[in-house]
Order: sequence, then C-alpha cells, then structure tokens
Amino acid sequence: MIHQILRDKSTKLFLILAGVFITNALVAEFIGGKIFSLEKTIGIETIYFSLFGEQGLSFNLTAGVLLWPIVFIMTDIINEYYGMRGVRFLSYLTVALISFSFLAAFGAIHLVPADWWVGVNAEKGIPNMQMAYAQIFGQGMWIIVGSIVAFLIGQVLDVFVFHKIKLLTGEKKIWLRATGSTIVSQLIDSLVVIFIAFKIGQGWSFPKVLAIALVGYSYKFVVALLITPIIYLVHYLIDRYLGAELSKEMKDAALQSS
Repeated sequence: MIHQILRDKSTKLFLILAGVFITNALVAEFIGGKIFSLEKTIGIETIYFSLFGEQGLSFNLTAGVLLWPIVFIMTDIINEYYGMRGVRFLSYLTVALISFSFLAAFGAIHLVPADWWVGVNAEKGIPNMQMAYAQIFGQGMWIIVGSIVAFLIGQVLDVFVFHKIKLLTGEKKIWLRATGSTIVSQLIDSLVVIFIAFKIGQGWSFPKVLAIALVGYSYKFVVALLITPIIYLVHYLIDRYLGAELSKEMKDAALQSS
C-alpha cells in the first residue's frame, strides 16, 4: 500500500507540502515568544516613529515572522494544485496540532522539576531552569487564542481571495493571486491577533492595537512582494516534477473543486 502512495506523484507532493506547511506554522508559534529588533538585526540604527498617536514605535517583531513567509508560499502552492479544500483541510489540521502542542507544553511546564536540574545552568547565567522553561514555552492564554484564531481566519480568507483572482485571470498572473491573497489575508491576520491578545487580553486602546498591528503588517507586506520570485521558482520545480499533463490536470481540478 505504501509503495502505491509513494509512487503517486500528486499524493507524494501533497505529503511533502503538508509537512513543510505544518512544521513551519507550528515552529513559528513556539519561536514567536522572542521579540527582536529588525533594524539592529540588519545592522542599521533603530528607526523611531509615531502612528495613531503612539510614540516611540520601531520595528520590533516576533521571531515567528522568520517562518511565516514559508507558510505564505505553501498556502498559495497548495491552493494552486489542491484547491480551497486542500488548504482548508491542512489549516484545520494545523490548528488542531498547534492546540495539542500548547497543551503538551502546558503539561510539561507543570511537571515537578528535579532538584538538581533547576540550578544546572546557574554558572551560565540561568539560575532557575524551571522559570526559564516556563517563560519560553508558556505563552499567555490570550496570545495563544489570538494566534490560532488569526491563523485560521487568515487562511480561509487567503484561499477565498486567491481563487477569486484566479477566476478573473486564469493561469496567468501568478504573482497577482499569490501576492494579492497574502496581502489581504495578512492584514486581517495582523489585526485579529493583536486585537484578541492585547485588546481583549490586556485592555490596550484601539489606536495602540492599530499601530502595533500595522507595524507588523508592514513587514509582512514587504516580504509578500519579495518572495514572489520564489513562488515562481517553486511552481517551476513542481511543474517539472509532475509533468505538464498532470500539472494542468491538477490545477484544473483544484479550480473546479473550489
């Protein structure tokens, strides 16, 4: 049975794309607890600005943004070859796996630590490993809820916009449907996650929510434009792997099923 599955190019491709999609979405959630300075990372002076009355803003971003562009690419590729149902299936599965992972982390945090382990890295500047472990893996409830809800809404919106554009343009203008769907969906994603995590969770004002969300979205907007050549490259590699006939058959089926 497994030999038949692995010999089928469309099935094997779906497994590979699904693995990359889920892994990057899951890891992005866990590394997202770190906030980094974009300006200092690329070696320039910090840029301070104000937005909606919020002063002293700069490009401080979650480390999860390193992997989300890969999720954007996978979403559009899966959408192209497997349609809305394919993306939705993987999105729902990813949400379930992220939720399970957070529950597993919650359980691990609350295990009673061994006495010797708590101070094992004291000489390295980590006096309490239990506290460090809890801080790294124990994200707040509203942040978890916000990220999961925003991810799901963003994915559903992405596939909808993608296929609306494809119905109008056909097989041409891959850049328009890929970039256009990402730009629209990530705007809503950015607003939803900040609103739930910090407006509902911490009582932030609406101007602050909008300002912080748009700072993060500006990065995603630029990245969505920059990764367009990569999307074309991935399309080329997949079409070459599948062959022209199978590739066209899958794209037509994906569009019709959506």
